[in-house]
Amino acid sequence: MAKNNLAKSNGEAKAAGTGRLYVVATPIGNLEDITLRALRILKEADLIVCEDTRHTMKLLSHFDFSKRLVSYHEHNEITRAPEIVIELEEGAQVALVSDAGTPTVSDPGYRLVSLCVRHGIRVVPVPGASAFVAALAASGMPVGEFVFAGFLPPRQTARRKSLRALGEEPRTLIFYEAPHRAIETLEDALEILGNRPAVLAREITKAFEEFQRGHIEDLLAGLGKKPPRGEITLLIGPADGQETHAATDAAGKAAVPLAWRVEEIMKARGGDRKAALKEAARERGITRREAYKQLLVTRDE
Repeated sequence: MAKNNLAKSNGEAKAAGTGRLYVVATPIGNLEDITLRALRILKEADLIVCEDTRHTMKLLSHFDFSKRLVSYHEHNEITRAPEIVIELEEGAQVALVSDAGTPTVSDPGYRLVSLCVRHGIRVVPVPGASAFVAALAASGMPVGEFVFAGFLPPRQTARRKSLRALGEEPRTLIFYEAPHRAIETLEDALEILGNRPAVLAREITKAFEEFQRGHIEDLLAGLGKKPPRGEITLLIGPADGQETHAATDAAGKAAVPLAWRVEEIMKARGGDRKAALKEAARERGITRREAYKQLLVTRDE
């Protein structure tokens, strides 16, 4: 009965010329995670707005139906959003999906939703899978309060600036990260945030799902032996008193900024800059190459 009432309501909306935008969450890996409501909305929609038509076609084919698909991604959303709004104003029932998870959450869709709101078009959420929520629930981190920061900037200077802005944040931090930047991000987090508890969730709901738990240094050690692959959600917990080689020198004393320490060694021992950098790196337990990278970033900042 409830299903029939919902379908009837949808049909009446179309007849009255009132379009609706349905923001539909899709599976992040395991296709069994799609909801019955999401399937019904996708089947009844006049068109599906999707990030990648090929990816969405595979989802629809798995459930044995097809639908008119319209691509909508970061490169065409400025022009495509107004086109979709015109169809909505003419009464179309439109489903918005991303390649995986909940649209607009670190995915395209915000511009379209915002435009619909401004034009008085009803926006209906159809909740479901979300990678960061799934990772948080299984992480073992404090979940009462948290900060979802999405993707950090890919460039190191901007990324470190973002991490500094979160330095005093007492709540669990959640990030999405690409596998090829995971180690660099953890290295920056270690230096700026300290050796906090952390969880790296990989390939959630998929065949090779994995949770790596410990502190940031533990995750770095693990990734050094086995480079990360697949989609990554990184959670960093509140500080728990663990010390880090980036925050202390070999004697356990509070470390001054690397550039200052290099200058101190040069003045005290009259050595050249390369020798001073090598010694400062040894004090911090890092390679001379990593120390040189830190000096370059400090100069850029």
